[in-house]
Amino acid sequence: MYEKFAVLLQQRKVTTYRVSKDTGIPANTFTDWKTGRSKPKVDKLAVLAKYFEVPIEYFLE
Repeated sequence: MYEKFAVLLQQRKVTTYRVSKDTGIPANTFTDWKTGRSKPKVDKLAVLAKYFEVPIEYFLE
């Protein structure tokens, strides 16, 4: 999942810090996803999908 998130960051030229500030998702949450320490919950994916204007299925495929 993090790989798809990283692609969106690059395409939209935005940082995890900016996404964190705009969505309220703590920046360390993204780090945990990247390192595999935790997996994203559906509510967080819904927030990211809305933020990036993509369907939530984008992250679930």
